[in-house]
Amino acid sequence: METLTVGRLKVTWLNGGNNHLDGGAMFGVVPKALWSKRYPANEDNRIELRADPLLIQAEGRNILVETGMGKGRLSEKQLRNFGVTEESSVQICLNQLGISVEDIDTILMTHLHFDHVLGLTSSKGEELFPTFPNAQIIVSKIEWDEMREPNIRSRNTYWKENWQAIAHQVISFSAQYDVTEEIKMIHTGGHSNGHAIIVLESGEEMLLHLADILPTHAHQNPLWVMAYDDYPMTSIEQKQKWIQYGVDHNAWFSFYHDAYYRALKWDAKGEIAEKIERRR
Repeated sequence: METLTVGRLKVTWLNGGNNHLDGGAMFGVVPKALWSKRYPANEDNRIELRADPLLIQAEGRNILVETGMGKGRLSEKQLRNFGVTEESSVQICLNQLGISVEDIDTILMTHLHFDHVLGLTSSKGEELFPTFPNAQIIVSKIEWDEMREPNIRSRNTYWKENWQAIAHQVISFSAQYDVTEEIKMIHTGGHSNGHAIIVLESGEEMLLHLADILPTHAHQNPLWVMAYDDYPMTSIEQKQKWIQYGVDHNAWFSFYHDAYYRALKWDAKGEIAEKIERRR
């Protein structure tokens, strides 16, 4: 498991599984001739995407960012349609670190699309129960409200079985939520109306987790946004703002979906200055 130290904070990437989605959908109006140079597609025009949660250990607390694809949560048809070739082994990863699911104190959900939220629940027969029974689940109020009452577009990714079993654990916020003095969530909108990012700032070091407004390193260009984004102009504005902020502060940019990089830094020219590659 790859790790990164950010001041007093330790970040570890867990194995949350993968899926393979259409490259055109992931890069929107950007021509394949351009995006495929930075992120390769297979013969079906699908690109490999991870769904790997970040474990942040801070002040004696175990904090998860996202929860992966889950285990046994998708039907055979769904596995095929979403291109899932590996399900989650988050619990195994935690156990290897000497941590149990009961030891997770807080889960930060940037948004509640199925590929981020499936790991929140586990199944026993047809019954679903919380995977992390002692955790507080932090999510923006806008996102939480839409999860429970999706519109005609979002109901394809906001599924009632992904929230009903964990509703009692949820804490929602409006503009910003301070998890600790060094970790905060900030509502951005864009990819979804309730989308949020996570900022880690400890000592002189910083990490920005821009979640699905920066799903992979290849989405660095502010104009390269997904067809999945509900509010693409907001994604563009927020990505432009936060990438510049991160570059100005020599910040790490971390990824949940990238199959090649866990985190990297860009210099003022937009070139990769430092990187942590995913071991494949």
